[in-house]
Amino acid sequence: MKIILHKEVEKLGAPGDVVEVADGYARNFLIPRGLAGPATKGATRHADRLRQAHDKRTRAAVEAAHAVASRLTARPLQVQAKAGEDGRLFGSITIHHLAEEIEKLAGVPIDRRDISAEPIRSIGTHEVSVHLHPEVNATITVEVVPQYPAGSPSVVK
Repeated sequence: MKIILHKEVEKLGAPGDVVEVADGYARNFLIPRGLAGPATKGATRHADRLRQAHDKRTRAAVEAAHAVASRLTARPLQVQAKAGEDGRLFGSITIHHLAEEIEKLAGVPIDRRDISAEPIRSIGTHEVSVHLHPEVNATITVEVVPQYPAGSPSVVK
């Protein structure tokens, strides 16, 4: 049966695509859930408009992700953490902490699951990868700056 997809269906296609599927799959799953409709002459014109709208939304999302990536990679992200004399942190900087700092820098919400990095346990610079869009990844330089306790001989005044 030929159908036109109204919404994106994994492993099948994007909105506006005309695809051939089994009759039962179309009648029992896709059409009742509003994911697709039968391919008729009038529906094919509608499918073209759906495809154009989907392409426009996708392009806009990719451009927005590139803009966020350029903001994130423009300068290193500085994070302060309490550290000992030897440069090791008291605790670690987790992905949750990084997500909060990246959100502040980017100005858009970043899900912690989109950040791929191990917890940071030392002072210095570290590379962190952020997945912003299926087509856009950004590599951010995180600079961990020590925050020594008050009264410590390492405090620079």
